[in-house]
Amino acid sequence: MMKYVTYKRVSTKDQGKSGLGLDAQERDIQLFLENYSGVPWEVVAEYTEVQSGADSERPVLSEAITLAKKEGAILLVAKLDRLSRKVSFIATLMDDKKLDLKVAVMPNADKFQLHIYAALAEQERDFISTRTKAALAEVKRKAYEEGRPNPLGGLRDKTMKRNKVRIEQADKQAKKLAGLVLPMKERGDSLRAIAKSLNEAGVTTPRGGHWQAPQVKRLIERLV
Repeated sequence: MMKYVTYKRVSTKDQGKSGLGLDAQERDIQLFLENYSGVPWEVVAEYTEVQSGADSERPVLSEAITLAKKEGAILLVAKLDRLSRKVSFIATLMDDKKLDLKVAVMPNADKFQLHIYAALAEQERDFISTRTKAALAEVKRKAYEEGRPNPLGGLRDKTMKRNKVRIEQADKQAKKLAGLVLPMKERGDSLRAIAKSLNEAGVTTPRGGHWQAPQVKRLIERLV
């Protein structure tokens, strides 16, 4: 009887709650068991953990490993990065002679091959990170040479400037309408009545639309 302890991991609590990523891992594990495992087989226990692959301290994984060694079972994961994204962490597991490990998507790989794959995957992630940083630096350099604002660092400044312009325009229009709106307010007209009067007079909102009571309320708040 082939015994297995399965381990699945997702990186965030939202993924853990929604099942995002877990279904795919469960599918790969089942495909392995049904097509590549020796028969008969039994899943002794199933473990799921919500934690980043960059963390080395993972209590659920430790529990799964302990049980697998106690039961003489194989620790089965869907993909190698579900164990860890650190090659040093994976190497420690590979060196544990009491632990038998299988990766569903690489059903015929032995520990040595898995170790090599982990090292190559880490190199690839480092290269992608370096490439991304270089691309961002190039965007900044071109923006500087062309005299344009930095498109990466200036987004917040642009948004603040647009908001400031909108506020100034709203204040300017409010002052223009003060002579119409404040007298109506002083005589006790409702917000809806003031909005109706402005619409009938052909006065539009700052965005060119019709007045509603909430807009009149904000207009008056700017004036008083």
